[in-house]
Amino acid sequence: MKKLSPYLIGVSLGISLFLFLARIETTITKDETAAINTLLNDWHAAAATADYNGYFGKIATDGHYIGTDAGENWNKTAFATFSKPYFDKGKAWDFKALERHVYFSKDGKTAWFDELLDTWMKVCRGSGVLEKEGKEWKIKHYVLSMTVPNDVTDQVIPLKAKYEDAVIERLRKK
Repeated sequence: MKKLSPYLIGVSLGISLFLFLARIETTITKDETAAINTLLNDWHAAAATADYNGYFGKIATDGHYIGTDAGENWNKTAFATFSKPYFDKGKAWDFKALERHVYFSKDGKTAWFDELLDTWMKVCRGSGVLEKEGKEWKIKHYVLSMTVPNDVTDQVIPLKAKYEDAVIERLRKK
């Protein structure tokens, strides 16, 4: 029987360890992606069913929400205050994910995502950043944007200009 060189044994062990760790990382990423998908789906469902605590409990204490209007840039407290009357009426908004992509930092403690949503405004895009707090993911930053098909941009711009020209001027003067 031929004896393997220490070099070949080392290379074999190294490759085996690499493949083992890659498999563990893939499993962790799949598990964490599933956890984030569940969190975001539950978050959207909480708004649709007016579950105020279920909705705002998923946002980090120092979280931010950016809405579709240029003036909608809220910290969690301001967003919760703005949203409370909608939740009190029994239904806030109903967004359903049509597609979502989730990405992770190398250390696995930060994730970011983008999603296309079916909403009363038609297709919207949500994007955000999540951070792992202990064993739980929290939404640190969320941006909701209305999509505009390229073919109708020229028609939409005059409608936006009516409202946003003043915003542009005010922000330029800062």
